[in-house]
Order: sequence, then C-alpha cells, then structure tokens
Amino acid sequence: MNHDRHSLLWLAVAFMLLSALLSICLGASGLSLGELGRALMDRERATAASRILWYVRLPRTAACLLAGAGLAVSGAVIQGVLANPLASPGIIGVNAGAGLAVSICCAAGASMGWMVAGAAFAGAMLAALVVTGISQKMGASRTTVVLGGVAVSNCMNAVSETITILFPDASIGSADFRVGGFSAVSVGRLIPAAVFIVIGLLLALTLCNELDVIALGEDTAQGLGLRVSVMRPLLLGIAALLAGACVSFAGLLGFVGLIIPHMVRHFVGSESDRLLPLCIFFGAGFVTICDLASRLIFAPYELPTGILLSFIGGPFFIYLLWRRKGGKAS
Repeated sequence: MNHDRHSLLWLAVAFMLLSALLSICLGASGLSLGELGRALMDRERATAASRILWYVRLPRTAACLLAGAGLAVSGAVIQGVLANPLASPGIIGVNAGAGLAVSICCAAGASMGWMVAGAAFAGAMLAALVVTGISQKMGASRTTVVLGGVAVSNCMNAVSETITILFPDASIGSADFRVGGFSAVSVGRLIPAAVFIVIGLLLALTLCNELDVIALGEDTAQGLGLRVSVMRPLLLGIAALLAGACVSFAGLLGFVGLIIPHMVRHFVGSESDRLLPLCIFFGAGFVTICDLASRLIFAPYELPTGILLSFIGGPFFIYLLWRRKGGKAS
C-alpha cells in the first residue's frame, strides 16, 4: 500500500512538472528547450525568448500551479468539514464571496496587492460561514446545502454586478474575472496571493488528522475530544484563505475543487494525509493543462480557462448528482 501511495505521489509530481514545462514552452510563440535553457541562464539579455519566458510564461504558469493547488485543497477541506462530497468553493459560494470583495476593492481604487488578497479571503470566509450556518440551522441534506450555496453565490454575484454598474472603473477586466483565467495575471497581484496560498497549504497539511476526525460527524468528533466549535471555523478559514487568494488573481474559476478531490479520492480514499498532497500536485497540473489547452485549441484566439473548466466540470457535477440519485443519499 505504501509503495502504491508513493508511486501515485511521484506520478502526480511528474504530471505537474510536465504540465509546467509544456505551459512554458508551448503557445503563440513556441520556445524550444534550447531557447528555454538560454533564457533561464542569461536573463539580462533582452532577447525575444527571454522576454516571453520571464514576463509572460513563468508568471502565467506559476499562477496556474498555485490556483490549481489552492482550489483543489480548498475543495477537499470544504468537503471534509461539511461531510458533503458535492461541495466545492465555486458551488457553495466561497468563490463568489471572494469575487464580491475583489469588486469592492476595485471600486475603491485598489486592483492588486495585499489589500485585494486579504479582502478576497474575508469575502470567501463570510460566504463559507453563511452557508455553514444555513446547513447547521436547517439540518439540511447534502443537496439542500449545495442549493443554499448556489443561492448565496447568486446573491453575491448580483451585488458584484451592481458595483460594476455603479462604479465603471471597477468593471475593467470584469468579463475575464467572472469566467476565470490567467491572461491578465501580473506579478504584483500574484505575489501576495502566493504567500497566502502557501500558508494555507501548510496549515491544511498540518491539520490532516483533525480534518479526518471532523469528517466523522460532530458527535463522533466531540466524543474523540476534538473541539469542533474551534476546529470547524479554523478549517473553513483555511479553505477560504486558499480560495480567496486564488480568486484574487485568477477570477471565478469553477469546479477545480470538485473534480480533483473526487478523482484523487477514488484512488487513495478519504484519509487527508494521502488526499491533500495528491490534490496539490494533481490540481496544479490539471489547471495548468487546461490553461494550455485554452490557449492552443482555438489559436490564435484564446479561450478563457474558466470556460474550459465549466465544459468539463458541468457534466461531472451532473454525473455526481445522478450517481447519488438526485441527492437522496444522505
């Protein structure tokens, strides 16, 4: 079993690295391995290959890797805390909460930096707490929790749209932001978010045991000595930190936090010490490959990555609902 686990982990790492290499080398202006090596070794030379690598490909690839890892782990944590395999940051409104906060920041004149990343986290956390409160108060079924998240998401998206109408300056790039993508990624927006994502990933990996215990149910977790009233908000805060940081530079990417945890769980089960590391690498590689495909499929035109993810994630979500017989399974 450990041999299989390590083999799968190495496969995930190889998939992520190969995805990153392809993302760097392929595009409207391809880079050969020789050109890539020379551009890496001699950054000071103002060659076309060097400019493409350092100012376009590397920031975009780093953004894809960070967004994929952050959203996949965020989804896995949310599914564990809510004991709901249909939950994910995009579906239960966490992404929409972060998007609302980013819209408010743009209306106030801040479009990048620590303020935007911090506000995105606060908005994501607010949405997570609202949906969790609804589920606890109503004793809702899994599907009802998802529907509550959809309602919260729609409300927050409506407020975001209102802000873009009342404050036209906040609507710059709003179309790309709503569907999600990496065409407008900048280093100034990426660095603060990267710090939050790394912190969130480290915290999530540290709390694997607690996540497994809380996934057993509130009564069982309390019987095992876990302070659920403290641990649930903490884990949701980590998920919100990850999702909010990703939304701050990638926009409203959907379904990553749903697809990747399900795929990984199929091979390694639900134990978080196995699930989360694989979600990091497979999530990073998956989003990077999707972004690469979105650049190449209709070249020279570029399809926003979020649209491609919706084409993949929509049928996948319908399949999960069908498999659970319309949510009748508890």
